[in-house]
Amino acid sequence: MLYLYNTLTRQKEKFLPIKKGVVKIYSCGPTVYDYAHIGNFRAYVFEDILRRYLKYKGYQVFQVMNITDVDDKTITGAKKQGVGLKDWTQEYIDAFFKDLEKLNIERVEVYPRATEHISEMVKLIKTLLKKGFAYKKDGSIYFRISQFKNYGRLVRLPTKQAGMPLSNSELQEDADEYDRENPADFVLWKKTKQGEPFWETDIGNGRPGWHIECSAMSMKYLGESFDIHSGGEDNIFPHHENEIAQSEAATGKKFVRYWLHCKFLLVDNEKMAKSKGNFFTLRDLLDKGYNPLAIRFLLLSTHYRHSLNFTQNGIKQAEETLRKLSDFCLNLNKTNLHFRGGAKISFKNRIKSAKKEFEQAMDDDLNISAALASLFNLIKDTNKAITNKEIASDDLNNIQELIIKINQVLGILKFDALEEISEEEKKLIKQREDARRKKNFELADKIRAKLKRKGIILEDEKNGGSWKKIPLTFYKN
Repeated sequence: MLYLYNTLTRQKEKFLPIKKGVVKIYSCGPTVYDYAHIGNFRAYVFEDILRRYLKYKGYQVFQVMNITDVDDKTITGAKKQGVGLKDWTQEYIDAFFKDLEKLNIERVEVYPRATEHISEMVKLIKTLLKKGFAYKKDGSIYFRISQFKNYGRLVRLPTKQAGMPLSNSELQEDADEYDRENPADFVLWKKTKQGEPFWETDIGNGRPGWHIECSAMSMKYLGESFDIHSGGEDNIFPHHENEIAQSEAATGKKFVRYWLHCKFLLVDNEKMAKSKGNFFTLRDLLDKGYNPLAIRFLLLSTHYRHSLNFTQNGIKQAEETLRKLSDFCLNLNKTNLHFRGGAKISFKNRIKSAKKEFEQAMDDDLNISAALASLFNLIKDTNKAITNKEIASDDLNNIQELIIKINQVLGILKFDALEEISEEEKKLIKQREDARRKKNFELADKIRAKLKRKGIILEDEKNGGSWKKIPLTFYKN
């Protein structure tokens, strides 16, 4: 049975979806004013692991991830470059999907764009106005927090009296600075400003606030109540708190059952910032020659509710770990056991226990550290059993099948056909051997590096050399 830590209740809870066998998830996606950085991708990788494990357990998953393509940052960026908002954001939308592919993050079912769902936002705001939870002031529309008695329960805000948040000086400021009845109220609809894009609607000309976008789009595709809402811990307040308020005020129903939040990513034990020189996008790291699967492995290797210290040395260690794993997969295919009477000791129970350990770990709020330990302990025991001839050929096949199944969750391996190389690659291998014989080591090293990027590893020996093609696209950028 799967247990997940619910930010709303501050405890692990048995996961029971609203509809048996079906899980509906909303994940906060990118604001497309720049390339996503590795801190963003920590959350996206965590959400990918969650999605993959739910599917592993047999659930049908329907996931929505929004794309914020209109807000202060996107408008400012477009204005600075002198281009239209759509043209400006499209570059970063395209880059986002390319980055997802590099990190082997599965596509979700729907990626709604805010600019394409204005009518849904207007409808929701009209409902809030009608019910007295929203008010108009100076052309903009705000949510009246004092009317929503449960405000603050997600973030556990202290209150002076039930349902009344503290003064604005004691609260985190909302990013939108407009006049309002109460400084703590947040904006739903912003009046038209000179030089900014706007929409003509029956609630006035303007554009949506950030919070209303997610409520409108999530409820359109997932219904007024759904199973899981995920995001980074920086989204808890004010964004997710405000989503709950406006959604439940409008519908009178519980908005989300389980709130899951990923901790911040640190870089070299410091908060990531461009001023500190430790701010990295995925493409920055790929330009340094790092492999995206190693980056994925590093991002998922620490439990999502624990801070992750991201270092370039950590990526190198992740690369080495994946190389060992790829070598193990290759050896499984090459090992041919012919023991008389089969293996001395049955290894089947050890394989079953590894699978059970992996699933028990993941069922415990996606305890990835214990899950990875179950995999690497199995590899260690398998290598020992092969050496001691305590394993049969059928067992090797079962181990391979288990690794493939586990990889459906982890997504760190991309299996290729084994021992197949092109005629061009064969020529490169021969050219390198010729270069080595002629002591042209600079050319030999260049060819070796080129073959490595193709997934072909050369092993130099005293009387010549050999090559192997790893069973996954690990070395390919």
